[in-house]
Amino acid sequence: MVDKGKTFLKDNLGIIVAFLVLCLFLTINPATSGSFFTRQNVFNVLRQISTNLFLACGMTMVIILGGIDLSVGSIIALSGCVAAGCVSRYSLPLPVAILAGLLVGLIVGMFNGLVISKTTIPPFIVTLATMNIAKGLAYVYTGGSPVRVVTKEWQFIGAGYVGIFPTPVIILIIVLIITGIIMNKTKMGRHLYAVGGNMQAAEFSGINVARVKFFVHSFSGVMGGLAGIVLASRMYSGQPTAGDGAEMDAIAAVVVGGTSMAGGSGKIGGTIIGGLIIGVLNNGLNLLNVNSFWQYVVKGIVILLAVFIDYIRNNKK
Repeated sequence: MVDKGKTFLKDNLGIIVAFLVLCLFLTINPATSGSFFTRQNVFNVLRQISTNLFLACGMTMVIILGGIDLSVGSIIALSGCVAAGCVSRYSLPLPVAILAGLLVGLIVGMFNGLVISKTTIPPFIVTLATMNIAKGLAYVYTGGSPVRVVTKEWQFIGAGYVGIFPTPVIILIIVLIITGIIMNKTKMGRHLYAVGGNMQAAEFSGINVARVKFFVHSFSGVMGGLAGIVLASRMYSGQPTAGDGAEMDAIAAVVVGGTSMAGGSGKIGGTIIGGLIIGVLNNGLNLLNVNSFWQYVVKGIVILLAVFIDYIRNNKK
Protein backbone atom coordinates (compact mmCIF):
# COMPACT_ATOMS: atom_id res chain seq x y z
CA MET A 1 0.00 0.00 0.00
CA VAL A 2 2.87 2.37 0.84
CA ASP A 3 4.60 1.58 -2.46
CA LYS A 4 1.40 2.27 -4.37
CA GLY A 5 1.02 5.58 -2.54
CA LYS A 6 4.59 6.57 -3.44
CA THR A 7 4.00 5.56 -7.06
CA PHE A 8 0.81 7.60 -7.19
CA LEU A 9 2.59 10.68 -5.83
CA LYS A 10 5.52 10.21 -8.21
CA ASP A 11 3.29 9.76 -11.27
CA ASN A 12 1.03 12.70 -10.43
CA LEU A 13 3.40 15.05 -8.61
CA GLY A 14 3.17 17.76 -11.27
CA ILE A 15 -0.63 18.00 -11.34
CA ILE A 16 -0.88 17.67 -7.54
CA VAL A 17 1.46 20.66 -7.16
CA ALA A 18 -0.53 22.57 -9.80
CA PHE A 19 -3.77 21.83 -7.93
CA LEU A 20 -2.33 22.95 -4.58
CA VAL A 21 -0.90 26.14 -6.11
CA LEU A 22 -4.28 26.92 -7.69
CA CYS A 23 -6.06 26.39 -4.35
CA LEU A 24 -3.47 28.49 -2.52
CA PHE A 25 -3.83 31.34 -5.01
CA LEU A 26 -7.63 31.39 -4.62
CA THR A 27 -7.34 31.15 -0.83
CA ILE A 28 -4.97 34.11 -0.40
CA ASN A 29 -6.26 36.25 -3.28
CA PRO A 30 -8.12 39.22 -1.75
CA ALA A 31 -10.91 38.89 -4.33
CA THR A 32 -11.67 35.26 -3.40
CA SER A 33 -10.14 34.69 0.05
CA GLY A 34 -13.43 35.16 1.86
CA SER A 35 -15.50 32.96 -0.43
CA PHE A 36 -13.32 30.16 -1.83
CA PHE A 37 -12.16 28.11 1.15
CA THR A 38 -15.50 27.85 2.90
CA ARG A 39 -17.46 24.70 3.65
CA GLN A 40 -20.36 25.80 1.47
CA ASN A 41 -18.14 26.58 -1.52
CA VAL A 42 -16.06 23.40 -1.15
CA PHE A 43 -19.21 21.26 -1.14
CA ASN A 44 -20.53 23.30 -4.06
CA VAL A 45 -17.36 22.56 -6.06
CA LEU A 46 -17.54 18.85 -5.18
CA ARG A 47 -21.20 18.73 -6.23
CA GLN A 48 -20.38 20.42 -9.54
CA ILE A 49 -17.36 18.28 -10.41
CA SER A 50 -19.26 15.06 -9.70
CA THR A 51 -21.07 15.35 -13.04
CA ASN A 52 -17.79 15.93 -14.87
CA LEU A 53 -16.04 13.05 -13.12
CA PHE A 54 -18.87 10.64 -13.97
CA LEU A 55 -18.16 11.39 -17.62
CA ALA A 56 -14.40 11.37 -17.04
CA CYS A 57 -14.50 7.82 -15.65
CA GLY A 58 -15.81 6.54 -18.97
CA MET A 59 -13.73 8.99 -21.00
CA THR A 60 -10.53 7.79 -19.32
CA MET A 61 -11.13 4.27 -20.62
CA VAL A 62 -12.07 5.55 -24.08
CA ILE A 63 -8.93 7.68 -24.38
CA ILE A 64 -6.72 4.85 -23.10
CA LEU A 65 -8.06 2.91 -26.09
CA GLY A 66 -6.87 5.78 -28.28
CA GLY A 67 -10.42 6.93 -29.03
CA ILE A 68 -12.74 9.78 -28.09
CA ASP A 69 -16.41 10.03 -27.10
CA LEU A 70 -18.13 13.24 -28.15
CA SER A 71 -21.64 11.94 -27.46
CA VAL A 72 -21.62 12.07 -23.64
CA GLY A 73 -22.81 15.68 -23.43
CA SER A 74 -25.88 14.87 -25.52
CA ILE A 75 -26.46 11.68 -23.51
CA ILE A 76 -26.70 13.92 -20.43
CA ALA A 77 -29.52 15.89 -22.06
CA LEU A 78 -31.44 12.87 -23.37
CA SER A 79 -31.14 10.68 -20.27
CA GLY A 80 -31.99 13.56 -17.94
CA CYS A 81 -35.09 14.45 -19.94
CA VAL A 82 -36.26 10.82 -20.17
CA ALA A 83 -35.74 10.18 -16.46
CA ALA A 84 -37.48 13.43 -15.50
CA GLY A 85 -40.32 12.63 -17.89
CA CYS A 86 -40.85 9.22 -16.29
CA VAL A 87 -41.55 10.95 -12.97
CA SER A 88 -43.45 14.06 -14.06
CA ARG A 89 -45.30 12.84 -17.16
CA TYR A 90 -45.95 9.19 -16.44
CA SER A 91 -45.85 9.18 -12.60
CA LEU A 92 -43.51 6.18 -12.54
CA PRO A 93 -41.56 5.27 -9.37
CA LEU A 94 -38.18 6.95 -8.93
CA PRO A 95 -36.17 3.69 -9.33
CA VAL A 96 -37.86 3.08 -12.69
CA ALA A 97 -37.01 6.62 -13.80
CA ILE A 98 -33.37 6.14 -12.79
CA LEU A 99 -33.17 2.84 -14.67
CA ALA A 100 -34.75 4.47 -17.73
CA GLY A 101 -32.14 7.23 -17.72
CA LEU A 102 -29.29 4.74 -17.32
CA LEU A 103 -30.79 2.57 -20.07
CA VAL A 104 -30.81 5.53 -22.47
CA GLY A 105 -27.11 6.08 -21.84
CA LEU A 106 -26.40 2.36 -22.18
CA ILE A 107 -28.23 2.12 -25.52
CA VAL A 108 -26.33 5.07 -27.02
CA GLY A 109 -23.04 3.72 -25.65
CA MET A 110 -23.77 0.22 -26.99
CA PHE A 111 -24.53 1.67 -30.41
CA ASN A 112 -21.23 3.56 -30.36
CA GLY A 113 -19.39 0.45 -29.23
CA LEU A 114 -21.04 -1.78 -31.84
CA VAL A 115 -20.23 0.49 -34.76
CA ILE A 116 -16.69 1.25 -33.57
CA SER A 117 -15.86 -2.40 -32.81
CA LYS A 118 -17.32 -3.83 -36.02
CA THR A 119 -16.09 -1.21 -38.50
CA THR A 120 -13.03 0.91 -39.14
CA ILE A 121 -14.97 4.19 -38.83
CA PRO A 122 -13.02 6.47 -36.44
CA PRO A 123 -14.60 6.91 -32.97
CA PHE A 124 -14.55 10.68 -33.52
CA ILE A 125 -16.96 10.36 -36.47
CA VAL A 126 -19.23 7.77 -34.84
CA THR A 127 -19.65 9.69 -31.59
CA LEU A 128 -20.01 13.00 -33.45
CA ALA A 129 -23.00 11.45 -35.25
CA THR A 130 -24.57 10.05 -32.08
CA MET A 131 -23.97 13.38 -30.34
CA ASN A 132 -26.27 15.03 -32.85
CA ILE A 133 -28.77 12.15 -32.83
CA ALA A 134 -29.08 12.15 -29.03
CA LYS A 135 -29.33 15.94 -28.87
CA GLY A 136 -32.02 15.91 -31.54
CA LEU A 137 -33.99 13.20 -29.73
CA ALA A 138 -33.84 15.24 -26.52
CA TYR A 139 -35.43 18.19 -28.33
CA VAL A 140 -38.02 15.95 -29.98
CA TYR A 141 -38.95 14.35 -26.65
CA THR A 142 -39.32 17.65 -24.80
CA GLY A 143 -40.47 19.89 -27.63
CA GLY A 144 -37.65 22.21 -26.63
CA SER A 145 -39.11 22.88 -23.17
CA PRO A 146 -37.76 21.77 -19.76
CA VAL A 147 -39.38 18.74 -18.11
CA ARG A 148 -39.90 20.00 -14.55
CA VAL A 149 -39.88 17.73 -11.50
CA VAL A 150 -40.43 19.17 -8.01
CA THR A 151 -40.70 16.05 -5.83
CA LYS A 152 -38.30 15.84 -2.89
CA GLU A 153 -37.31 12.28 -3.81
CA TRP A 154 -36.16 13.42 -7.25
CA GLN A 155 -34.30 16.44 -5.90
CA PHE A 156 -32.45 14.28 -3.37
CA ILE A 157 -30.35 12.63 -6.11
CA GLY A 158 -28.61 15.80 -7.22
CA ALA A 159 -29.37 18.41 -4.56
CA GLY A 160 -29.73 16.38 -1.36
CA TYR A 161 -27.32 15.44 1.42
CA VAL A 162 -26.27 12.22 3.13
CA GLY A 163 -25.28 13.54 6.54
CA ILE A 164 -23.16 16.59 5.73
CA PHE A 165 -22.05 15.31 2.33
CA PRO A 166 -23.84 16.09 -0.96
CA THR A 167 -25.56 13.04 -2.45
CA PRO A 168 -23.71 13.29 -5.82
CA VAL A 169 -20.38 13.08 -3.97
CA ILE A 170 -21.45 9.82 -2.30
CA ILE A 171 -22.53 8.43 -5.68
CA LEU A 172 -19.25 9.63 -7.19
CA ILE A 173 -17.15 7.80 -4.58
CA ILE A 174 -18.99 4.56 -5.38
CA VAL A 175 -18.49 5.08 -9.14
CA LEU A 176 -14.78 5.85 -8.70
CA ILE A 177 -14.28 2.68 -6.67
CA ILE A 178 -16.06 0.59 -9.31
CA THR A 179 -14.06 2.22 -12.11
CA GLY A 180 -10.79 1.68 -10.24
CA ILE A 181 -11.60 -2.00 -9.70
CA ILE A 182 -12.46 -2.48 -13.39
CA MET A 183 -9.27 -0.79 -14.58
CA ASN A 184 -6.83 -2.28 -12.06
CA LYS A 185 -8.25 -5.57 -10.78
CA THR A 186 -10.02 -7.24 -13.71
CA LYS A 187 -9.12 -9.00 -16.94
CA MET A 188 -11.05 -6.34 -18.86
CA GLY A 189 -8.81 -3.67 -17.35
CA ARG A 190 -5.64 -5.52 -18.41
CA HIS A 191 -7.05 -5.99 -21.89
CA LEU A 192 -7.96 -2.28 -22.01
CA TYR A 193 -4.33 -1.22 -21.59
CA ALA A 194 -3.11 -3.92 -23.98
CA VAL A 195 -5.47 -2.84 -26.75
CA GLY A 196 -4.71 0.84 -26.19
CA GLY A 197 -0.96 0.20 -26.20
CA ASN A 198 -0.85 -1.95 -29.35
CA MET A 199 -4.09 -3.18 -30.85
CA GLN A 200 -2.46 -5.50 -33.35
CA ALA A 201 -0.29 -7.15 -30.72
CA ALA A 202 -3.35 -7.52 -28.49
CA GLU A 203 -5.21 -9.32 -31.30
CA PHE A 204 -2.28 -11.67 -31.89
CA SER A 205 -2.20 -12.49 -28.17
CA GLY A 206 -5.81 -13.65 -28.30
CA ILE A 207 -7.56 -10.61 -26.79
CA ASN A 208 -11.06 -9.96 -28.11
CA VAL A 209 -10.49 -6.36 -29.20
CA ALA A 210 -14.07 -5.87 -30.38
CA ARG A 211 -15.44 -6.88 -26.98
CA VAL A 212 -13.10 -4.45 -25.20
CA LYS A 213 -14.18 -1.55 -27.42
CA PHE A 214 -17.84 -2.47 -27.02
CA PHE A 215 -17.57 -2.62 -23.22
CA VAL A 216 -15.66 0.64 -22.89
CA HIS A 217 -18.09 2.67 -25.00
CA SER A 218 -21.08 1.06 -23.28
CA PHE A 219 -19.59 2.00 -19.90
CA SER A 220 -19.02 5.55 -21.11
CA GLY A 221 -22.67 5.71 -22.17
CA VAL A 222 -23.87 4.56 -18.75
CA MET A 223 -21.70 7.21 -17.10
CA GLY A 224 -23.28 9.81 -19.37
CA GLY A 225 -26.72 8.55 -18.37
CA LEU A 226 -25.87 8.77 -14.67
CA ALA A 227 -24.48 12.29 -15.10
CA GLY A 228 -27.69 13.28 -16.89
CA ILE A 229 -29.90 12.02 -14.06
CA VAL A 230 -27.85 13.76 -11.37
CA LEU A 231 -27.70 17.03 -13.30
CA ALA A 232 -31.45 16.97 -14.05
CA SER A 233 -32.13 16.38 -10.37
CA ARG A 234 -29.86 19.27 -9.38
CA MET A 235 -31.66 21.60 -11.83
CA TYR A 236 -35.11 20.28 -10.80
CA SER A 237 -35.79 19.54 -14.47
CA GLY A 238 -34.64 17.64 -17.51
CA GLN A 239 -33.45 20.16 -20.09
CA PRO A 240 -32.55 19.49 -23.74
CA THR A 241 -29.79 22.10 -23.48
CA ALA A 242 -28.13 20.34 -20.52
CA GLY A 243 -24.70 18.90 -21.12
CA ASP A 244 -23.66 21.36 -23.84
CA GLY A 245 -19.86 21.26 -23.87
CA ALA A 246 -19.71 18.71 -21.04
CA GLU A 247 -17.62 16.37 -23.18
CA MET A 248 -14.93 19.05 -23.38
CA ASP A 249 -14.67 19.36 -19.60
CA ALA A 250 -14.48 15.56 -19.32
CA ILE A 251 -11.72 15.36 -21.93
CA ALA A 252 -9.90 18.20 -20.16
CA ALA A 253 -10.05 16.37 -16.82
CA VAL A 254 -8.68 13.20 -18.42
CA VAL A 255 -5.78 14.79 -20.33
CA VAL A 256 -4.86 17.12 -17.46
CA GLY A 257 -4.84 13.99 -15.28
CA GLY A 258 -2.08 12.51 -17.42
CA THR A 259 -3.92 10.05 -19.66
CA SER A 260 -2.16 9.92 -23.01
CA MET A 261 -4.19 10.89 -26.08
CA ALA A 262 -2.04 8.37 -27.96
CA GLY A 263 -3.62 5.60 -25.87
CA GLY A 264 -2.19 2.84 -23.72
CA SER A 265 -1.56 4.78 -20.51
CA GLY A 266 -3.58 6.59 -17.87
CA LYS A 267 -4.90 6.13 -14.35
CA ILE A 268 -8.19 6.98 -12.71
CA GLY A 269 -6.28 8.64 -9.85
CA GLY A 270 -4.83 11.19 -12.26
CA THR A 271 -8.29 11.78 -13.73
CA ILE A 272 -9.66 12.56 -10.25
CA ILE A 273 -6.99 15.23 -9.75
CA GLY A 274 -7.60 16.53 -13.27
CA GLY A 275 -11.32 16.81 -12.50
CA LEU A 276 -10.56 18.68 -9.29
CA ILE A 277 -8.32 21.11 -11.17
CA ILE A 278 -10.98 21.80 -13.82
CA GLY A 279 -13.67 22.18 -11.14
CA VAL A 280 -11.62 24.54 -8.97
CA LEU A 281 -10.55 26.49 -12.08
CA ASN A 282 -14.21 26.96 -13.12
CA ASN A 283 -15.18 27.96 -9.59
CA GLY A 284 -12.24 30.33 -9.23
CA LEU A 285 -12.96 32.05 -12.54
CA ASN A 286 -16.57 32.56 -11.44
CA LEU A 287 -15.51 33.96 -8.07
CA LEU A 288 -13.10 36.31 -9.87
CA ASN A 289 -16.01 37.44 -12.08
CA VAL A 290 -14.15 36.48 -15.24
CA ASN A 291 -16.36 36.82 -18.31
CA SER A 292 -17.79 33.44 -19.36
CA PHE A 293 -16.41 33.95 -22.88
CA TRP A 294 -12.88 34.21 -21.50
CA GLN A 295 -13.45 31.11 -19.41
CA TYR A 296 -13.67 29.08 -22.62
CA VAL A 297 -10.33 30.57 -23.69
CA VAL A 298 -8.68 29.68 -20.38
CA LYS A 299 -9.95 26.08 -20.42
CA GLY A 300 -8.85 25.71 -24.04
CA ILE A 301 -5.34 26.84 -23.12
CA VAL A 302 -5.28 24.37 -20.20
CA ILE A 303 -6.27 21.48 -22.52
CA LEU A 304 -3.70 22.51 -25.13
CA LEU A 305 -0.98 22.77 -22.48
CA ALA A 306 -1.84 19.31 -21.10
CA VAL A 307 -1.77 17.74 -24.57
CA PHE A 308 1.53 19.49 -25.34
CA ILE A 309 3.07 18.10 -22.14
CA ASP A 310 1.82 14.64 -23.13
CA TYR A 311 3.43 15.13 -26.57
CA ILE A 312 6.79 16.01 -25.00
CA ARG A 313 6.55 13.03 -22.62
CA ASN A 314 5.81 10.62 -25.47
CA ASN A 315 8.72 11.98 -27.51
CA LYS A 316 11.08 11.42 -24.59
CA LYS A 317 9.86 7.83 -24.28
